[in-house]
Amino acid sequence: MPRHDHPYLHPHRDGGFIPFAHRGGTSDWPENTLPAFRHAVSLGYTYLETDVQLTADGHLVAFHDDDLRRTCGVPGRISEMTHRQVADARVDGREPIPLLTDLLEEFPDARINIDAKADATVDPLIATLRRTSSLDRVCVGSFSHRRLTRVRRALGRDVCTSASPREVVSWLLGRVPVGPSCFQVPVSQGPITVTSERTLRLAREAGVPVHVWTIDHPGEIQRLVDLGVHGIMTDEPAVLRTVCEHNGLWSIT
Repeated sequence: MPRHDHPYLHPHRDGGFIPFAHRGGTSDWPENTLPAFRHAVSLGYTYLETDVQLTADGHLVAFHDDDLRRTCGVPGRISEMTHRQVADARVDGREPIPLLTDLLEEFPDARINIDAKADATVDPLIATLRRTSSLDRVCVGSFSHRRLTRVRRALGRDVCTSASPREVVSWLLGRVPVGPSCFQVPVSQGPITVTSERTLRLAREAGVPVHVWTIDHPGEIQRLVDLGVHGIMTDEPAVLRTVCEHNGLWSIT
């Protein structure tokens, strides 16, 4: 099975556009919390994006930062805290931090994009995906090429993975790498345009879909839809849904 033919990407195979709720969306509920993901699902989203960190006692939590300061307003590094300590924290002062397994269990019909935020998350993530039989409905991403290589070596073609920064550079230079199932990229990185007519053409010729993050403004969403991207991640799920509906792209979700 070619990597870009993974079940996670079936809407792309059928010519569909994939809207993602980035961290569940942040416009109505705190990021990466169960109410945020529930709200996205209530809007009709079937693709959710999250991150994983590992607690000191080996629990994978759906959390972006390596510490609690920005979202919970308290000190403490996830990797140095037990799950019980992390569970006592509240995102934006009101919502607990969920386990990755909470998401997998509560949303069995959703596909979930998982960003492995630390080296220590890789082996527990591999074990969790195997134990929960979730390989057909997740995509693993990371800014670390080493982490993605470990995931691919362990799970082979059973897992969908997005491109590492190293693989994105190869794509920008005109060589589509064979490792990733998809590209999940920003519009630009500093002065470099990542998502362009040329790079989309290269990806399209290789049959590899391109998903762009994190886009919230309706005008920019429309521009990217017109450009031909295959999916968009947003913190504003209601806004992305409206633009998708306007373009006849919502029925596939």
